[in-house]
Amino acid sequence: MASPRLETYCCPNRDAATQLVMNFQPEVFCGVCIGSASISLLLTILQLLPKKGQSPRKMPKASSSSTILLLISICDILGGLGMIFRSSVWLGFPGFIANISVANGTDVWPSAFCVGSAMWIQLLYSAGFWWLFCYAVDSYLVVRRSAGLSTIVLYHMMTWGLAVMLCVEGIALLYYPSLSSCENGLEHAIPHYITTYAPLLLVLVANPILFRRTVSAVASLLKGRQGIYTENERRLGTEIQMRFFKIMLVFVICWSSNIINETLLFYLELQPDINEMPLKNLRSAALITWIIMGVLNPMQGFLFTLAFYGWTGWRVDLKWRKREIPWESMSSSTVGENAYPSPVNYQSNIHDSKKISTTDSQQTDEAISMLSEANTSSDERLTRSSPIYQGW
Repeated sequence: MASPRLETYCCPNRDAATQLVMNFQPEVFCGVCIGSASISLLLTILQLLPKKGQSPRKMPKASSSSTILLLISICDILGGLGMIFRSSVWLGFPGFIANISVANGTDVWPSAFCVGSAMWIQLLYSAGFWWLFCYAVDSYLVVRRSAGLSTIVLYHMMTWGLAVMLCVEGIALLYYPSLSSCENGLEHAIPHYITTYAPLLLVLVANPILFRRTVSAVASLLKGRQGIYTENERRLGTEIQMRFFKIMLVFVICWSSNIINETLLFYLELQPDINEMPLKNLRSAALITWIIMGVLNPMQGFLFTLAFYGWTGWRVDLKWRKREIPWESMSSSTVGENAYPSPVNYQSNIHDSKKISTTDSQQTDEAISMLSEANTSSDERLTRSSPIYQGW
C-alpha cells in the first residue's frame, strides 16, 4: 500500500504511532499487500491486452484523454510492482529489514532499500493522482475545444515535475539533517505528509467540480446541435456522467481508508501514551484501516480499468499483428462485441460512407466520443437513433 508511514518507518527513532502499525502482524500485512497487488496487476494487464474475435480497425484520430487513461494504468502497474517487491523482501529477509531499527548502524543497505522502495511507491501513485487530475482538466478542455494531443506534453511536464518535486521535497524535509536523526518531532513529519496527500486531496476536491462542469458542457453541445434535447441526448449525457461517477467512486473507495488511518494515527501521536486503555478503540480502528489500506490501495489499478473500459473479457489474443493501439481506438466501422479496452467508441457503428457536413460538427462529435462510455450496446442504440447523426 501507499502511505507516508513507509518512509517514516525508515527512521530508527520513529514515532510510537508508526511503530504500532508497522509492527502489527507484519507477515500477514505483507502477505495481504502481495496478494492484492498481484491480483490487481494480473487483472489490469488482462484488461489492457487485445482480445480474440476483434477485427483490426483503423484509428482516425488519437485522443489525449485516452493517452492519459493509459498512463494512469501504467502508474498503477508500476506502483503495484513496487509493493510486491518491497513486501517480498520484507517477508523473505526479516533479518535484513531488522537492521533498519538499529540507530547509527554500519550497514546502509537496509535503510537505502527502505527509503528507495517507499519513494518508488509514493512517486508512482502520486503521479497517478496528478494524471487523474489532468484527465479531469483535459475532459473539460476537450469539450470546450481547447485541448488535443499537443497538450499532452504540458500534462507530462506538470505531472512528473510536480510528483518528483513534492516527493523529493517531502523526503528531504523528513530525513533532514540525516536519516538517523529524522522524526525528532512533528516538524519533520508534517511537511512530508502534506506533500504526500496534497495531490490526493486535490483529486477529491477538484475532479468532481471539473467533471460536473464537463457534463454541463456536453449537455449544451448536444442541445446546440439540433436546438432540442431529446431522450437519446439525455441518455448519452447520463452515460458520460455515470462514467465520471464510477471513476470518483473507485478513487474514494481505494483511498478514503488512508485519510481515516492517518487522522487516527496523528491523534494517537499527540497523546502522552498511546497504550492507555481509553485509546484501545482508536488503536483497533487504526490497525483495521491499516489492513484495509493494504487491500484497497493496490486494487485501484484493476478497478480503474473497469471504470474506464468496462469488463473486456478473458479471451486474450497474443498473436502479433499490426493493429491500432486499443486504448486510443476511435473506430468508424461496425464491429461485433467490443473486445478492446477502448474508452472512446461512441462512433463505432457509424458507416464509413456517412460524413459530417461541417468542421464544427465534426469537432463536437469527436469531443463527445472521447468522453462517452465504452458500452457497445448502449452506444449502438444512441448512434442509430440520435438526431445528431441523422442525415450522415
